Amino acid sequence: MSGKVDLYNSTYGNFQQQVLAEIRRDTFGEDIGQNSWITTDEYDTFCGWLELSAGEHVLEVASGSGGPALYLARKFKYRITGLDINEDGVKTANQQALDAKIADAKFQMADVNQRLPFEAETFDAVMCMDSMNHFRDRLGYLREWYRVLKPGKRTLFTDPVVITGPVSNEELAARSNIGFFLFVPLETTENFIREAGFKLIRREDVTGKIELTSGRWHASRQKHHEDLIRIEGEERFDGLQKFFSTVHKLTSERRLSRFVFLAEK
Repeated sequence: MSGKVDLYNSTYGNFQQQVLAEIRRDTFGEDIGQNSWITTDEYDTFCGWLELSAGEHVLEVASGSGGPALYLARKFKYRITGLDINEDGVKTANQQALDAKIADAKFQMADVNQRLPFEAETFDAVMCMDSMNHFRDRLGYLREWYRVLKPGKRTLFTDPVVITGPVSNEELAARSNIGFFLFVPLETTENFIREAGFKLIRREDVTGKIELTSGRWHASRQKHHEDLIRIEGEERFDGLQKFFSTVHKLTSERRLSRFVFLAEK
């Protein structure tokens, strides 16, 4: 399959399907509704780096179906605002918050290519998990995050497609066949962080997590292939399996790596 394949609409639109919950458990160990590469232990670690207290206000950019943000609200008692461009994802997130009776978590649609719909110095933290690579203007986004963040507060994001070895054009095409991707050198991202006004506090290679979860995701999908074909169709199933296989190969060989960045205003 040479064209783009849909990971997000098919996942968010069928979020409550039992087979997808089983795949998330197989992939992540604990199912909190992830659709990135993150596990709860890693999420807990990252939240510790933000140095937040209960009741502080977190903006999660690309919040998807809301599961990880709601996990933060439940476990750490943060106030959450989630942004996503996918209508099904936002609808699912708000319904989950309602079902769980979490009043301090709100999700809304937003095109992050535009100015964020918030006043300056609104948030105590800005997070973005495994989605920065889908945004076209990385420096522009970081400047917006700086604007809406309170002084002395922190932003944390991961980039799962940092090129750290030789990668062919065929491999890049397979790795990016679920939508728009921007492949940014490590040093360029660090320079953007500083140009936006932030102080870079931490930069860490966390490729091992994506190597683990991508392999598990592919294997679990293969185990449930008959159910998934009924949801996705055979062509989409095959396209996504190629995507997950490529992610696992490139990360296990450390030719595409995943890094986390922590910066302070």
